[in-house]
Amino acid sequence: MISLINVFTVDPANQNRLLDLLARATDEFVSRAPGFVSSTLHRSLDGTKVTMYAQWRSVEDYESMRQDPGPLPFLEEALTIAKFEPGMYEVVRTFSPIDR
Repeated sequence: MISLINVFTVDPANQNRLLDLLARATDEFVSRAPGFVSSTLHRSLDGTKVTMYAQWRSVEDYESMRQDPGPLPFLEEALTIAKFEPGMYEVVRTFSPIDR
């Protein structure tokens, strides 16, 4: 499994628009792609960042989805209002609460 942590820097006036574009791309296309596991959208409290955390079964599944032209208009529009800093990671360790 791979994790993507994508950080978008945006003017606070456009944060909701960016969230909508990313949610629509994910709802309408990305979430239907083979190998998609999950994604979570986060908004910064100061309005200047949107972060999307996503998990995919494999790099190959993610790259295959990237070839789909469906989500492209949403992402292209998002890049007109935000700067994009992508990152691909693998999970090293997950921490959970310890019962006391």
